[in-house]
Formats: sequence, structure tokens, C-alpha cells
Amino acid sequence: MKKLIFVMALLCCLGIDAQKKWTLEDCINHAMENNMTLKMSKLKEQSSLEDVKQSKAALLPTLSASTNQGMGYSPFDNTGADKTHYNGSYNVNAQWTVWNGGQNTNALKLDKLAWQQAELNTSETANSLQEAITKLYVQILYMTEAIEVKRQSLETSKKNEERGRQMVEVGKMSKADLAQLTAQRAAGEYDIVEAETQLAKQKQQLKIELELLNEKDFDIAVPTTTDQQALALIPSMTSVYEAALAHRPEIKNALLNIESSNIQLNNAKAEKLPTITMNGGVSTSTNTLSKQAWGSQMKNGLGLSASVGVSIPLIDGRKAKTAINKARLAQEQAKILLEEEEDDLYAAIETLWLDAITNQEKFRSASASVESEQESYNLLQEQFNLGLKNIVELLSGKDKLLTAQQNKLQSKYQTILSQQLLKFYQNGLIKI
Repeated sequence: MKKLIFVMALLCCLGIDAQKKWTLEDCINHAMENNMTLKMSKLKEQSSLEDVKQSKAALLPTLSASTNQGMGYSPFDNTGADKTHYNGSYNVNAQWTVWNGGQNTNALKLDKLAWQQAELNTSETANSLQEAITKLYVQILYMTEAIEVKRQSLETSKKNEERGRQMVEVGKMSKADLAQLTAQRAAGEYDIVEAETQLAKQKQQLKIELELLNEKDFDIAVPTTTDQQALALIPSMTSVYEAALAHRPEIKNALLNIESSNIQLNNAKAEKLPTITMNGGVSTSTNTLSKQAWGSQMKNGLGLSASVGVSIPLIDGRKAKTAINKARLAQEQAKILLEEEEDDLYAAIETLWLDAITNQEKFRSASASVESEQESYNLLQEQFNLGLKNIVELLSGKDKLLTAQQNKLQSKYQTILSQQLLKFYQNGLIKI
């Protein structure tokens, strides 16, 4: 029995230790498979593919079969034939649009482009999702480390408060000064609670992006982030932009819009051209009034037909001209949209690049500030213990140190985030 209890306890411990910690790669991979918005976009892709298949089939002749069965009644027929008779007709018809100015082939081209654009829309959605997840993930990393800094600061506040009590007991400090130390310790505890609440909200938002709302024990893996990562070389803005132009789906989509507008213009011009169609059919009929057998009637009534039709538009109420003018306007709009996409891409990359440069400089400055404030605070503590500094100077020094530490952390993770997003625009990869 004791062995069984030991084994169960061991399994429970292993279960706790084995609780999944989500890396950034895990989060992105899971979102790519489970995010609802992305799933809807993929369904639209499949729908566009069906349109392509239909357009391909539209290039082939259509074939249909029909039959009609009827009954007749002749109440005053005195010929001796049956007053009630039945008849049937049977038809097979084929129709093929041989040429309509290329409108049918253009329709296939347009559907293929629409399918490609649907795929690119999915890629855009996936990119936006990856960026959102990365921002949340890095924010969680920052807040996790910031809470740890606040805890260390709280421990210092507790030690200062305890030291203050000892000094009050020996008459070296007033109770009013001790109250200030106690207030700082309480403020530190409040800050931690507030920060943990904000951290929980960020994790909840990440769960929403991952469609993991029912996951109660969700937590992320905290990778080791070093100062060297934040100080890594930032790629030039031009190199990132040129690489992004070559592979970003929004740019490819805008280019396909121009290609699609060109085909639509050709389609509009084709409305002025003749349409050639071919028709063919096989038909036969039967009737119970005939003395021939059903099979003989089917054979004797067999008829074949074939025809070629030519339709030439003469006056169409300005339909073709309007379509051509609108297609040309659509061409211009597509070109403008491409320019807008390129400008938006440049602006997004420029913003990230400036953020990376600015925060990297802030990080260097903040790192030096932390070292300086730490040395200053250590000296303040020593002088305070010797009665050479008052409580106000000690509290002020501790606040300055905490502010410097928080500034360092914030600039560090902002730099890492901007760097990773720049790489994402450059080569489509995100890894922390």
C-alpha cells in the first residue's frame, strides 16, 4: 500500500513538472492550425479553387438530356383508335461556345488570379497573427522580468523597514520615518499585485489569439534573453524594405490586382466582338396511336441536328464602352493601391527600424544608469545606517534605482521586439 501511494505521489509530481510551457514557436504553430480567422480564410481559398475548376469546365461543350411524357384523350374519335393515347419525346443536346473574344479563357485567368489572391489573403492574415502573438509574447516576457525586479526591490524595502524598527528601538530613528519605510514596503507589494494582474490579462489575450480559452494552466516558457541580444546589429532599413517587397503577400496581392485589371479590360473589349457557338442534338419520339412497335418508333423517329451560330453586337446601349471605361479606371485604381501598399510597407518598416535604433540607444543609456544608481543606492544605505543620510534621501535613491531598472528592461524588450519584427519583414521568420 505504501508503495502504491509513493508511486501515485511520484506520478502527480511528474505531472506537475511536465506542465506544458509554451514557447513562441509553439504559440505560432498552434495558432496557424487553430485560429478561427485563419480557418475562415483557408475556407475562402477552397471556395476560390472551386471557381477555377468551374471556369475550366466552362471551356468544354455542355451536354444535356431531356424527355417529355404526355397523355392525350380524344372523346369523340370514331376511327376505332384508342381514345386515350400516350406519347413521349427524347432529346440529347450539346452546346459549345467556340469563340467569344476570349471572354471564357479570360474568366479562367481571373478565377486563377482570385485563387492566388485568396491564398495571399490567408498569408496576410497569418502574418498579422504572428506579429500579434509575438508582441504579446514579448510583453509577457518583459512583465515577467519586471515583476521579478519589483520583488527584489520589495525585499530591499522589507530589509529597510526591519532596519528602521531596530533603529527606532535604539532611538536613532523616529516613528514617522519608520512609517515612511513601511509605506514604501506596502507600495511595493501593491505594485507587484498590480503588475501580476496586468500579466494575467496579457496571458489571457494570448490565449484568445491561440483559441485556448479553456486552458486553465496556460503559461509560457521564458527563454534566456541577454543584453547582447538587445545590442545585436540592426539591419539597414533599405535592405529590409527591398527584401520585404519581394515576398510580402500584400505587395504580391496588389500586383495581382493590376494583372486582374488588365484581363478585365480585355474582357470589356471582347464585348464588341462576335460570338460563335455550335449546337448539336439527337431526338426521337413515340406515340401509342402508332401501330409500330416502341423500338421501331424510336428508330424511325430518330433525328440529328447541327448548327453554327454567330452573334454580332451592333447596338448594345453603350454597354461595351461603359465596361471598357470602367476597366481602365480599375487599372488606375489598382496602380494606386500598389503605391499605397508600398508606402504602408515602407512606413511600417521605418517605424520598426526607428524604434529599434531608439530603444537600443535607450538600453545602453539605461544600463549605465542602473549601474550608477545601484552604486549610489548602496552608498546611501551605508550612510543611512551610519546616520549620515536621512530617510527622504534613502527613499528617493531607491525609487531612482527602481525606475532605472524598469527603463532598462523596457528598452531591452522593445529593442528585441523591433529587431525580431524587422527580421520577420526581411525573411518571414520570427524566433526569440
